Amino acid sequence: MAQTPTPPQPPRPGDPVPAGGLDPTQVFGSPPPPPPQQGQQAGGAQDGAVPPADQGPPPPPPGTQATKEMGFDDEDLKILNEVGNYRFGSITSLLTNDKIPVPAHPETTFDDQKFLTFLRGSISLTRDEKWRIIMAIPKLSQFQIDELQKILEEEKRKFSELSPKHLLQLQKLEQKHAEDWRDLQAVSVQQAARGQEQQQADEIRKQLGL
Repeated sequence: MAQTPTPPQPPRPGDPVPAGGLDPTQVFGSPPPPPPQQGQQAGGAQDGAVPPADQGPPPPPPGTQATKEMGFDDEDLKILNEVGNYRFGSITSLLTNDKIPVPAHPETTFDDQKFLTFLRGSISLTRDEKWRIIMAIPKLSQFQIDELQKILEEEKRKFSELSPKHLLQLQKLEQKHAEDWRDLQAVSVQQAARGQEQQQADEIRKQLGL
């Protein structure tokens, strides 16, 4: 029986990207998981057990004292005490979009910075997938851009509405994704420097008539 050829690995941050952008079919190594429904653990339950239904209210704004009268139980209050002012999104909101250039996209109209802000705040996309989405922007249709932005907004809303029981796990996930975003910024800086060196080398060769 003929073996199915292994599909080529999608490119990684720092790899060369074809002129005109990355093909959208190369963005995902695997389809992104949907955000958890109320009652599911963020990131999936450990050891495959189904977590108990969690119908608790979302965390109160930082600085608001949570009480049992508001519908919170002992575990909620304990975790709120541990995480202090942390709420989902508060770690990635301290990051910037600096040094992450968005390729030109003459066929589509959207707010580049807003798009990057939603992308950097996602905890369901991997670092490499975020980079590939940015590299594929020139080839994405207006519909694809709008849908992606809607999905990212919905993800943020759903994670924000999970009860305080999820906050410690969300905090860890968000810290990891914040480090990944800083990695992407460092890769972009290196790429820009390499491009500049290449340009200077080409200029010198031209001047020397090589």
